[in-house]
Amino acid sequence: MANAEECREALEQLSRNMANSTGDVRKAAALDRSLTCWITDLDITFHGRLREGRIQDVTEVPGAPAERAEIRLAMSGDDLVALVGGRLNFASAWAGGRVKLEAGFRDLLRLRTLL
Repeated sequence: MANAEECREALEQLSRNMANSTGDVRKAAALDRSLTCWITDLDITFHGRLREGRIQDVTEVPGAPAERAEIRLAMSGDDLVALVGGRLNFASAWAGGRVKLEAGFRDLLRLRTLL
């Protein structure tokens, strides 16, 4: 089972991946939105800001998200690590209910390029 530090590192790696992206992926990552990632099995939430193609200002708090971010993710720590590591396909994990993503319709359309 992934721990909180491994989850934080996975989010940092995702941020680096987005910052180094090009083309349509880079355009999709250029959103300026609040972001939460609730790690359900650890019951912790990472809060941050998707801005300038990176996830910035990441903080960690216990429990489910108290505030409603513009982009909301929920998954297990193992699934987060596997997604970022390329061992889990986002579309199949989302379709199977392992990963939850909530955002406005326009944001979902842009984010599909990232995922």
